[in-house]
Amino acid sequence: MDYKVTINDFEGPLDLLLHLIKKHDMDIFDISIEEITKQYLSFIKEMEEMNLNIASEYLIMAAELLEIKSAILLPKKELEEMEEEDPKENLINRLIEYKTYKEITSEFKKLESSRKEYYTKNVENLNNYCEKSEDINLGDIDINSLLDAFSKFLIRKEEEKPLNTKISKKEYSVKQRSDEIRNILKNKKNINFEELFEVYQKDYIVVTFLSILSLARNQEIEIKQEDNFDKIYLSYRGE
Repeated sequence: MDYKVTINDFEGPLDLLLHLIKKHDMDIFDISIEEITKQYLSFIKEMEEMNLNIASEYLIMAAELLEIKSAILLPKKELEEMEEEDPKENLINRLIEYKTYKEITSEFKKLESSRKEYYTKNVENLNNYCEKSEDINLGDIDINSLLDAFSKFLIRKEEEKPLNTKISKKEYSVKQRSDEIRNILKNKKNINFEELFEVYQKDYIVVTFLSILSLARNQEIEIKQEDNFDKIYLSYRGE
């Protein structure tokens, strides 16, 4: 059974014209008005024989094509007196403009489809772990300095080749990781901020950082940095 193209397959008369131009291997910059009119009217007639309702815009285009075809048959001098603008050139420009927009739209649809394959997480609200930044005792540094150090640590880890990563299926909670950090600091008294991220795994890193904020909020730890851009050290204050 042959596949038949119907009016419903097109977004308008210009879309149908582009289809016919491509189907009959015409040059869009030098289309034959006589041939394209013939093909267009033939298609419309076929749709009517199938008892399909033809939208008025398709019939208007049919009338426009017939008008252009009739104008072309007029003597050149008489045509120049009747029309300041070449009706054939006007139609070609409309087709080219429509074709450009259609191609751009198609590309946007591909990008939209590709974007749907990504899942993004909502921005984490750090206020859940510290109601106010001033409630966290960070010693001589502020919360922005700590966040900056954390960001640089992540960038540096990404640039390391190869990455010394560990695969762990163990799930961590902020409470559990806070207990671990508390025990580490009790034993070592003083530790480099980056040493707490011994496992380079996304979930582990996030939970560790949030645990540090939680401990600082409860004033259980003290965070120190001698000078700007120096290493950051954590020490245990006590519960």
